[in-house]
Amino acid sequence: MKPHRGVLILVLGILGIMACCFCAPVAWYMGSQDLAEIDAGRMDPEGRQMTQIGMILGIVGIVLGIIAIIIPIFFILLAGGFGVAGAAVN
Repeated sequence: MKPHRGVLILVLGILGIMACCFCAPVAWYMGSQDLAEIDAGRMDPEGRQMTQIGMILGIVGIVLGIIAIIIPIFFILLAGGFGVAGAAVN
């Protein structure tokens, strides 16, 4: 039986939320793989809770990263729209 990687996945999930970096997708991927291994009985089930929490934090980190990309684009487009509207008035 393979040892669990729950601590590593949890740390990657936390880093993914704090830094919105590439750690979040890795935590999600590794978490889903390890949960499948735990369910199949090939990995130590003791780390299941840490693995689940790390995977969820990875998902949240990805959502936050997407929001962090979309909001500036929205404001850039909004400012551009005001610029076009202002030019049309003059």
